[in-house]
Amino acid sequence: MEDELGFLGGGNMAEAIVRAAVQRKLLEPGRMIVMDPVPARREMFASLGLTTTEQGEDVIRRSRQIMLAIKPQTLPKLEPLLKLVNPETQVVLSIMAGIGTAKIEALAGKPLRIVRIMPNTPLMAGQGMAGVARGEHAREGDDDLAMKLFASAGKAVAVAESLLDAVTAVSGSGPAYLFYLAEAMTRAADELGLGEHADTLVRQTILGSAMLLAQSPDTPSELRRKVTSPGGTTEAAIRHMDSQAMTRIIVDAIAAACRRSRELGA
Repeated sequence: MEDELGFLGGGNMAEAIVRAAVQRKLLEPGRMIVMDPVPARREMFASLGLTTTEQGEDVIRRSRQIMLAIKPQTLPKLEPLLKLVNPETQVVLSIMAGIGTAKIEALAGKPLRIVRIMPNTPLMAGQGMAGVARGEHAREGDDDLAMKLFASAGKAVAVAESLLDAVTAVSGSGPAYLFYLAEAMTRAADELGLGEHADTLVRQTILGSAMLLAQSPDTPSELRRKVTSPGGTTEAAIRHMDSQAMTRIIVDAIAAACRRSRELGA
């Protein structure tokens, strides 16, 4: 085997992982291979120095670690390739949301050393959050590369596979919750007459607040209290949110996302 890491699928997530690996010098471009049916995607990866191919068999034959970077609904198409994986010498890495190791092994028709990863889209900005879980037949150390790769583009935590649905609901879907809030804040800014400045005000406020949250030793509750002066404008907003049970709504929404992840996995 010539390549340390092979990708079945060359979408945005695969690109972000490759760029992080190359920039952080975790893997040489020549030690990676990508399979994608779209010529433009293969050309992009080739420009980074990677080997590219249209044939999934090339990835299986050449790679020690094989990343499944495809949409979950296309997994059945990989059945012939999964049957070629040698569990004695190869590890399968999967970033497919909601697809458990048992389902992948069922398609392969044999136990496989599988490591599941639940990343999120800020990975593409170098600030991702990923949960990493070893499958039932994975061995000690099989998740080392995954932890290094995803930590290089943000942060990664090792969890039990049974917790990946919760990780999906909190951090996997989490960016959408923040973008939803940004949508609402932008609408409010527009309605209050801020017009051309609305987008800048919202984006910078969210960016600055996120950086403060990341850098401060204070909890989110403590940071919120520091902004909320008694009888002030922020308190008026927080009181209105509390009157609408906003915290309960968010908690229940994330629980709904977790339930849906379990349903999709089943």
